[in-house]
Amino acid sequence: MRIKILSVNISEKKGTVKNPVELIQLADIGVVGDAHSGKWHRQVSLLATESIAKFSEEAGRPIKYGEFAENITTEGLLLHECKPLDRFVNETLELEVTQIGKKCHGDNCSIFREVGNCVMPKEGIFARVLRSGVLRSGDELNYLRKVINVHIITLSDRASAGEYADKSGPQIRNLTEKYFSGINRPAEFTHHLIPDNPERLTILIKNAILEGADVVFTTGGTGIGPRDFTPETVRPLLEKEIPGIMELIRVKYGMEKPAALLSRGIAGVSGKTLIYCLPGSVKAVTEYCNEILPTIEHSIYMLEGIDSH
Repeated sequence: MRIKILSVNISEKKGTVKNPVELIQLADIGVVGDAHSGKWHRQVSLLATESIAKFSEEAGRPIKYGEFAENITTEGLLLHECKPLDRFVNETLELEVTQIGKKCHGDNCSIFREVGNCVMPKEGIFARVLRSGVLRSGDELNYLRKVINVHIITLSDRASAGEYADKSGPQIRNLTEKYFSGINRPAEFTHHLIPDNPERLTILIKNAILEGADVVFTTGGTGIGPRDFTPETVRPLLEKEIPGIMELIRVKYGMEKPAALLSRGIAGVSGKTLIYCLPGSVKAVTEYCNEILPTIEHSIYMLEGIDSH
């Protein structure tokens, strides 16, 4: 999908309307010469003319480009339906969405006092510059949605030998796909079924990290049996552990089923990849995913340096 740039706008002071200019220079600090530029996640503001037109009709008067303090006025997409980490790109520049809407300061904002209301807090979006370039009125940008890249690794000697079907790996995919679909996030999946082999597990996880996977799930090998080695294999690959979620799951389900306390599942981060080691049963991965999945999107934002609190 492509969007058209209707206007590019700059202001020298925060909280004031922006004035249309011939072009803007986008650099690693945002819009050069604009009051909102800097090393933070809200470098560039964008607002769709579709949102402006709706407010203009409600207000009963025309709204000028830049009047809501947007750096870029667009046409062709309802911007507030985007998600953080979506991107806008062309041959020379790249913007990454970092925030949808913002807090309205009401009477403390000169825009609110001058215009009487402001659509930016509800339907404006913010972005940071990933690749510098020049943007002019009349230019076009391609809209690219962020696709969550998920790797699933099932560890089972018997399932990998074909003695029975792998059910826990497909269940992780089913639950994950359903969850991301519910929050309007596209996802892509890679699934490996391997024997209980620490060397192969290490290679697969390292490859997933190098390929830029957002999430890696392993299933199997978290118990205390002689072939259960997943935590010992994965832990050295982690840069940071996330112990809280696994502790919660063990306590929550262990209160009813003490055997759940024997699981040694771990969670953590390597680079920008989240890694979760789950037990090998369908029932267990269902319980674990029910607790883990609601935390993943915010965790990805944190790893990308986006403050979405």
